[in-house]
Amino acid sequence: MSSFLRPLTTPVTYTRWLHLLLPGAAVSVWLFISTDTPWVPVVLAALVGLIPGMRLAEGIQAQLLLTPDERGDPSATISVTPSTSWSERWRTSLWLEVRLLCAALAGMATVWLLATAVDLIRSAVGSEPSAEWFAAGLGTHWWAALLAPVPLVMLLAIIVSCGELITAAARWLLGPTRKQRMTALEERTEQLLERNRIARELHDSIGHALTVAVVQAGAARAAHDPEFTERALAAIEETGRDALDDLERVLRVLRESGEPTGQQPSLSEADRLLDSARGSGAEVDADLSGPLEQVPASVSREGYRILQEALTNVLRHSGSVAVRVRVRVRVTVADGRLELEVTNPLMSSIDTPLAGSTDAMGRGSGLRGIRERAALLGGSARTGPHEGEWRVHASLPLYRIR
Repeated sequence: MSSFLRPLTTPVTYTRWLHLLLPGAAVSVWLFISTDTPWVPVVLAALVGLIPGMRLAEGIQAQLLLTPDERGDPSATISVTPSTSWSERWRTSLWLEVRLLCAALAGMATVWLLATAVDLIRSAVGSEPSAEWFAAGLGTHWWAALLAPVPLVMLLAIIVSCGELITAAARWLLGPTRKQRMTALEERTEQLLERNRIARELHDSIGHALTVAVVQAGAARAAHDPEFTERALAAIEETGRDALDDLERVLRVLRESGEPTGQQPSLSEADRLLDSARGSGAEVDADLSGPLEQVPASVSREGYRILQEALTNVLRHSGSVAVRVRVRVRVTVADGRLELEVTNPLMSSIDTPLAGSTDAMGRGSGLRGIRERAALLGGSARTGPHEGEWRVHASLPLYRIR
């Protein structure tokens, strides 16, 4: 019983009813002008459907009244775009004809069944029914009130059925074409990829800044050296400023999706990362060879982030002994590939677990992010113990040097 009465409490039932009755208003105006040519609205609807903008107008109205829950949804089953082909124009014309047919059925049912309910009530209270055929067959009887709900229930069933029918027709005739669905899917995929890229950007940039700040602060407190403390504070300030710049750039992209992303980091700025690691106390032996400034922007950006995450990983897991960590960095551009390698000892001389500890570094989103970045560019990345050291190695194809 509750499932039968549920449509009464569903707003979409009444918006669909309104959608069904709207064409009847336009047809009534024409019939008021000329009752001898009832076929004119049918022909006119077929011709109007060939106008490209008519599909857009009908799509907006159908989505608003038939499927209001899908408003603003990129995967909506009713499209809100103008016709771009003759196939879509003919489908719009057919839609208008189907809409007129459903409107005629719903309109007649509404008028006739409501009038019937009113006449039953009039008969129950002793008044003659307004319809002559009804008056001749029914007369005035008190028990007619018991029959008054019957036409209302029939009307509800017809309206719900017609609403489902017109909604199915709208999804079939006004729904997105295969090409539009493919385009929407591609746009959705691009949005997801962009969000994942932004998440990685924030993780790498902010994570690196916080790691440097924590390591520098801990080393300064343990050193009890005013000069070292001054250098540590300067390094924290510089790293924080860089992180704020990156954060502002990413937030600008989120706020204004149509704006360019601004200056992206590149491997030509790798010295900034190396100086930051040295400022944290690590002994960095760097060898950068090849035309880094000519590496394609996408490869250069991802290479920079991979190097940043690798150095952050070293500092994060070395803790207070970062001043004794020896890190070797090799970046080479040759033979159409970018080779990047960062290595450091697995254990310190006093057997303190460092960044290379398998338990400490084998997990986490940072190393997974390195592998994902490399895979997106068609390259590969390996992280883990190698000949007594912890190694991060990435190989990225350049495809072409610009």
